[in-house]
Amino acid sequence: MRKLTIVGMVALAAGMIQPFAGAAESRKDYPVQPVPFTAVHVESVFWTPRLETNRQTTVWYDFKRCEETGRIDNFAKAGGLMAGSFRGSPFDDSDVYKVMEGAAYSLALQPDPKLDDYLDGLIAKIAAAQEPDGYLYTARKLGCKDRRIGKDRWLNERGAQSPGFDSHELYNLGHLYEAAAAHFEATGKTNLLGVAIRSADLVANTWGKGKLEIPSGHQEIEIGLVKLFRVTHDEKYLELAKFLLDCRGNGRYTIPPGHFGTLYYSDHKPVTQQTEAVGHSVRSAYMYSAMADVAAIIGDDAYAKAIDSLWNSVVGHKLYLTGGIGADKGTEGFGPDYVLPNEAYNETCAAIANALWNHRMFLLHGDSKYLDVLERILYNGFLSGVGLTGNKFFYPNPLASHGNYGRSPWFGCACCPVNIVRFLPEIPGYIYAIHGGNAYVNLFIAGTAKLKVDDKSVEIRQATRYPWDGHVKMTINPEKAATFSLNIRIPGWARNEPVPGDLYRYADTNTEAVELKVNGEAVPVNPVKGFACLNRQWKRGDTVELTLPMPIRRIVANPLVKDALGKVAIQRGPVVYCAEGVDNGGKVLDKILDGNATLSAEFRAHLLNGVMVVKAASAGSSLTLAPYYSWNHRGVGEMAVWLKTR
Repeated sequence: MRKLTIVGMVALAAGMIQPFAGAAESRKDYPVQPVPFTAVHVESVFWTPRLETNRQTTVWYDFKRCEETGRIDNFAKAGGLMAGSFRGSPFDDSDVYKVMEGAAYSLALQPDPKLDDYLDGLIAKIAAAQEPDGYLYTARKLGCKDRRIGKDRWLNERGAQSPGFDSHELYNLGHLYEAAAAHFEATGKTNLLGVAIRSADLVANTWGKGKLEIPSGHQEIEIGLVKLFRVTHDEKYLELAKFLLDCRGNGRYTIPPGHFGTLYYSDHKPVTQQTEAVGHSVRSAYMYSAMADVAAIIGDDAYAKAIDSLWNSVVGHKLYLTGGIGADKGTEGFGPDYVLPNEAYNETCAAIANALWNHRMFLLHGDSKYLDVLERILYNGFLSGVGLTGNKFFYPNPLASHGNYGRSPWFGCACCPVNIVRFLPEIPGYIYAIHGGNAYVNLFIAGTAKLKVDDKSVEIRQATRYPWDGHVKMTINPEKAATFSLNIRIPGWARNEPVPGDLYRYADTNTEAVELKVNGEAVPVNPVKGFACLNRQWKRGDTVELTLPMPIRRIVANPLVKDALGKVAIQRGPVVYCAEGVDNGGKVLDKILDGNATLSAEFRAHLLNGVMVVKAASAGSSLTLAPYYSWNHRGVGEMAVWLKTR
């Protein structure tokens, strides 16, 4: 193994780039490649404070909580470094791995000797806990009596040849592999990578034709194995990921009593035959992400066709206006088509999984409709999950509250806080992408990026106050004059399309046109797959100015969404708004926003770290709305995204 250059520390979080030359170079890959987050320096009034809070506060806060709750001590105990019994739940190992992944991304962006040393100490405990053959699961090693742990490795004791659905053994390992790959990429050290390889080799020797042929209980190891393949170029990890996916729906075992059934685990059909999104939303979206990886790298058309159908199922019938997924609280999963209650579950982890999947879909197909969904998640359904201070979190993200729900400092099942800490640093890696002689500007976030377009070195600098302002100025600085295509995303919301399909539509009309200028001269805006393509010879100092009108828009849902009948939601730019009791006399669930109300926007620099609020005024009444992501920062109270119109 060798340490990568900073350019080689590509967006491993997205899991797309192969860092080593070697046998796997003959493999296919995503046609569109992301520009790594390590090549993007964000200087955004909106995102920079959040990234810094994550680095300075949330990483250490999550580690501290993992210490206080015994998650880290479990490794020391399992490794014989301290005495004591197991504390927690069978899936708690994964929480430590996720924070380590986020910490590794922080190290990739900015050296931190204290954090580096802390990780080395933690890795020593993990290595000590690993058994000689590579098996690593602290709950079993410490004799945890939790009913979810079977008497045999990998298998749940409540049914012969039934997968350890509840044990989360493979789920934990998937997050270990992601953390190990990220740590190696960031530091060049192999201490955690070695642990991951020994574990993955054991899994590869256990699963396969004529061996264990059952799927994972909580899909995650498949993503981790692909990342391990990209780092090591060992083909068996990629093949194992596909094998685990292909195990689904093969009927080789029975679901143990007390489980939700095969639909819950997306195990009712082989993955290539699935067309409707069902079951646990995090499990499912992780699975769809892994399927996208397989479709791209192996070139499996059946996988690609299946995830296309599944994406249409979600976006056409099961997506919340905020980009959240998982309407059903009982299963933490997808409900029937168009059943989208406002007091939704919408787990933060599900929003993250949905973002990971949509980014992969863009890389596979090069269509901006996937970025439209990704952006909706980023500014709404995901961002609501973490407070501005970086140490308070939402698990569910409902679109309405009766005033009995608020962010928490931690959870017994802490998957959301630790998922947030690893996802936030990935966001800069979503801003740009390349494909041959094409550069893509996917998101509008101020800062500077260094790209390689057809082996030409190009710097792009964005200046913008997005999402509060729709004006974006890009300065293009090629190393020397070069001809290539600059593809600039024209968001669906600016093209009178809130989301692809007919699940939501604007109730009003907007005739303001998107404007595009090159060096001050207007050029036509004719989007193809949602991108305006500027093909020309670029020289240092060339400028591109994009103006996206940001009127306040009323949105209505498809009439089949009964919980939104007779109601309207407000959006400005990519930001969805809500009404909170704190701004509106304490009560908002019965507030009326009639069609004659005048809507106006006002930026308040001293409110919630700076937000654009919307004022609605009509005869005898007024209503104030704030961005949905910002709700519950000023106390617990009523909240509503969908407002009555009569």
